[in-house]
Amino acid sequence: MKPTDVLIYDTTLRDGTQGEQINFSAEEKLRIAQRLDEMGFHYIEGGWPSSNPKDMRFFEMAKKVRFKNARLTAFSSTRRVDLHSENCPNLNALLEAETSTVTIFGKTWDLHATEILGVSLEENEAMIWDSIRYMKAKGKEVVYDAEHFFDGYKNNGRYAVKTIKTALSAGADFIVLCDTNGGTMTNELTDIINEIIAIIPPHQLGIHVHNDCGLAVANSIAAARAGVKMVQGTINGFGERCGNADLIPIIANLQVKLGMKCLPEESLRHLTKLSNFVSEVANVPILHSRPFVGKSAFAHKGGVHVSAIIKNAAAYEHIKPERVGNEQRV
Repeated sequence: MKPTDVLIYDTTLRDGTQGEQINFSAEEKLRIAQRLDEMGFHYIEGGWPSSNPKDMRFFEMAKKVRFKNARLTAFSSTRRVDLHSENCPNLNALLEAETSTVTIFGKTWDLHATEILGVSLEENEAMIWDSIRYMKAKGKEVVYDAEHFFDGYKNNGRYAVKTIKTALSAGADFIVLCDTNGGTMTNELTDIINEIIAIIPPHQLGIHVHNDCGLAVANSIAAARAGVKMVQGTINGFGERCGNADLIPIIANLQVKLGMKCLPEESLRHLTKLSNFVSEVANVPILHSRPFVGKSAFAHKGGVHVSAIIKNAAAYEHIKPERVGNEQRV
């Protein structure tokens, strides 16, 4: 891949389904996964196999499908505190999913280790190391999601860094820095990433941010510009609370505006259809005001605007709508 390439990791089928009104059957999840694969997405997170029967059914169905472009990924937590990795049902469910890539999340914020999990900081590190080593011993590519990384770094930076170093030493292929609460400002996020890049090579870093401050897209783009290789998010920003980072404007901004390749050029012209397709499968209203792909994104009503675009569309359109599969309307 070229140095400017960004790996797009979609978690619509897992993190996206944590949105209040978002529910997919196993069959619907498979339809979406196949559509994302056709578009050239690099990673598709199919679900958390041990969390519910529907996700396990999805992975069973997916075994019969040949994905041409994407790596299907199964998701889980680190091992349970009271079990060895080989006896942990969560980790063994990952193996049963039979995906070449697995994603494991662990606690980075010391508050979560001691107050939420109720374990010592040392035991939390051991859970991270053991879980990743177990998956690497099974021949898996491992993406490690450092949950609550930015809050953890701001609260106890030394420990937060220690946990991701532990994950890296255990063999993790990617370390994904997560703004799980969605409360990190863009300038904070960029400053912290620049500090981490001095420790971990940027081609092994990813970003996963939530939208609680309305900054998920901006923060994801800032991370990619800082050198982070993998960008995680969901189609249409589906997700818990205020949602995840919306991959549609992220891809459009990175590739069309900044020249950072994410998907094949032909796929950009299908972004509008993809956005509408996922909304229709989820049975939620299509939002006309979505950037780039909404029905109103290139619609003109005011007389001054209309008069201008008749002469030159660039007067009130920042890109040609056809580039992302949309169209101009008056």
